[in-house]
Amino acid sequence: MSTIHTSLRATPTPIFNTKTTSNKIVSNLNENNQTKPQPSASKIKRLVLSQEGRTKLNTYPDRDFYAYPRLVTHVDDSFIASLTNLYRERLRPDLEILDLMSSWISHLPKEVKYKRVVGHGLNAQELAKNPRLDYFFVKDLNQDQKLELEDCSLDAVLCTVSVQYLQQPEKVFAEVFRVLKPGGVFIVSFSNRLFYEKAISAWRDGTSYSRVQLVMQYFQCVEGFTQPEIIRKLPNANDAQESKSVFSWIMRFLGLLSGSDPFYAVIAYRNFKPVNE
Repeated sequence: MSTIHTSLRATPTPIFNTKTTSNKIVSNLNENNQTKPQPSASKIKRLVLSQEGRTKLNTYPDRDFYAYPRLVTHVDDSFIASLTNLYRERLRPDLEILDLMSSWISHLPKEVKYKRVVGHGLNAQELAKNPRLDYFFVKDLNQDQKLELEDCSLDAVLCTVSVQYLQQPEKVFAEVFRVLKPGGVFIVSFSNRLFYEKAISAWRDGTSYSRVQLVMQYFQCVEGFTQPEIIRKLPNANDAQESKSVFSWIMRFLGLLSGSDPFYAVIAYRNFKPVNE
């Protein structure tokens, strides 16, 4: 097994190619390791969340909560189709992409081959099963927000149905800004599902509208992102009628009723939106 030297490395920590051996290998970053100072992220103009808004009901470390792989989809087929179509529209094949807070599936269009897809998450077994990842690393962003990637090294960063778990979103969004190339895009997508005990208070106690506004504020608090663009696709009238049924509500909550998940995406670019978008 050999270390792969890539332009994405910002520190001596190795990133391993996950497709050169039968068993994918993850680089577990030493989150407590003291290293020499790194280039700072973009300026955070203001904090969005109060200290209370960052709290979670389950205070155990996230690495413990996600210690066992969950090889399931956390949204329905309609949401996945909307997300894949969005990626198809916004992401060119020659891009280098970071799938932030990823899992065993990235929802990228199967027919598109990207230049490189790097994965990040909390469970190595899940990431190792993701066929779209060329490399991946494991790190708890609620403990350490530093991304072990070079400045201006990526064309796109994706965060799918996970933003609700960030306790330091301002620092994470600033780090995403740092690693994006000028004109690079950050796509944050989410629905109404969540691990209730692990979502931050500001998200748990919010509405669909306030959650969209919250993600917009995450972008706006970092100097240099373009004005966020909002995409939403809500359930149709038939789904709205079904929502009046307690049984249907329970089925949707458990993920057993398709076509019911609202789709939200908030999108912004570093410095400017490319004219070909």
